[in-house]
Amino acid sequence: MDDYDVEQQEPLPVDRDGREFRIEEDQADGNRKLGCCEKFQHTVSKWMLPEDLRSKYLERANCCPPPIFIILISIGELAVFIYYAVWKPQKQWVTLDEGIWTSPLTYKPESRQEAWRFFSYMFVHAGVEHIVGNLVMQLLLGIPLELVHKGFEVGMVYLAGVLAGSLASSIFDPLSALVGASGGVYALIGGYFMNAVVNFREMIPLLGVFRILAIVIFVGTDFGFAFYRRFVNHEDGLNVSFVAHFGGIVAGMTIGYIFFSAYNKKLLKDPRFWLCIVGYIVFVLFAVLFNIFLTPAP
Repeated sequence: MDDYDVEQQEPLPVDRDGREFRIEEDQADGNRKLGCCEKFQHTVSKWMLPEDLRSKYLERANCCPPPIFIILISIGELAVFIYYAVWKPQKQWVTLDEGIWTSPLTYKPESRQEAWRFFSYMFVHAGVEHIVGNLVMQLLLGIPLELVHKGFEVGMVYLAGVLAGSLASSIFDPLSALVGASGGVYALIGGYFMNAVVNFREMIPLLGVFRILAIVIFVGTDFGFAFYRRFVNHEDGLNVSFVAHFGGIVAGMTIGYIFFSAYNKKLLKDPRFWLCIVGYIVFVLFAVLFNIFLTPAP
């Protein structure tokens, strides 16, 4: 075997910082087409983050683990709907009636001492239109949000909206029952909307306008249907209180905005975080006292 003199070998090409230049094979590999997951991540970064944060997200982005929280909560809501639509006696499954009236999950004013109902009502839906609307919106918005902000943040915002929705309904519409995940869905919408408005200049202009218009149109249409169901359509059955929508979107525009705008930042050092948390706790305490001492509900 021939001996090679290390000193006579050509040095590897390096830059001024000592890093090796990429050779042709690496450069060719760098021009490769992006895979499906990578393309999806690039799209998510454009929709969810301002420009200065996208590169940081893409450096560590991956599809594993998948957005577990939103997927599991959606499966749970669909499973409960199928249970009441198929296995419980119903006159029709398009608009549920008898089964959800007696459900231990539904929030009812006369059963408000059963505290779990302030959360569990999100699993019960009044019909196909109701659950399809909620599932489509929370999957379209929740999956990208969870890919960027992870399950804990999205779960906290979603559940904060669910609780805010039921507590707001118990205060401002105290004699109405409540079903549906609109509180959680609107919390996601509220947080995303605030980020779209605040970071509008850092987004692609046409994309920013489209996002804001899409949210406004969806929210306006859904609120219209909610008002119709509550005040115009007096069919026998369980009313879907519109107040939960307001509670959810306010929770999203406060707590959701703080969580979703703090990408790659420490929340505990953000005074806005503590301001929102204190305000939310004060609201919860007031709602609890109202339900104990002041409510007109039986």
